[in-house]
Amino acid sequence: MPRIAELPAPEVAARIGAGAVVLLPMGSTETHGPGAPMGDYLLAEQIALLAAARADALVAPALPFGGQDFFAGVLGGVALTHGTLSALLREVMDGLIVGGARRVLIINGHGGNIPPIEETQRRMREARGLLIPALHLWREATALLPGLGADPAATGHGGNPVLSVALHLLPGLCRPERLAPRAPGGTLLGQPVAGFGGVKLGGVTIGVPTLIDEIAPGGTQAADPRSANAALGARITDALVDAACAAIAALKEHGG
Repeated sequence: MPRIAELPAPEVAARIGAGAVVLLPMGSTETHGPGAPMGDYLLAEQIALLAAARADALVAPALPFGGQDFFAGVLGGVALTHGTLSALLREVMDGLIVGGARRVLIINGHGGNIPPIEETQRRMREARGLLIPALHLWREATALLPGLGADPAATGHGGNPVLSVALHLLPGLCRPERLAPRAPGGTLLGQPVAGFGGVKLGGVTIGVPTLIDEIAPGGTQAADPRSANAALGARITDALVDAACAAIAALKEHGG
């Protein structure tokens, strides 16, 4: 059983004392459109558990609130400022390290967490001489999608890779019958919003602060997410678990 929260303290202490790697899953609680649950941290936790079971690691409780970016104000969601999330991460890392953990791997399921994670990684290396790697799930999975047979129209927020992974790992929480093509997005400076955080002007993308309904109305940025499927989600999950296990092996050999 890899969950720290479900283990007696002496067993956790013994495993950490023997050099166990601790996985810290984190993500956000935000909109992923009408077909997937709001808590993408649940997917990060499931991937961490799969990797820990295969590679004999421990899984810390997941952090459910993400760094604030485009998703502030989503009903039912909670987003933390980057300063708050950075401080929280530093204290979590300090707590694990003071408790004896010398090998920690972050399993991250939210793009808005990347800047606070990178800041924390640098602080931990400078202050404690520790390398704390991070697997940014959806950034890496998106790069893998073409080689896994994904439909390009289903790629983007509210679609793949998150949606197919959710259909695979958490099918009971998904509502695929509610999926629909993307609605028209918003405009800023007289131009349609292009991707996340920009508009096209003079042939290039100019960065502007955007809101989720300007980028992905109703949480859907993918042109048509309806081709997302559990079989693709299984292939994505396998690739991400393989990556996590490779990081765990490297930490066991070279970390701490």
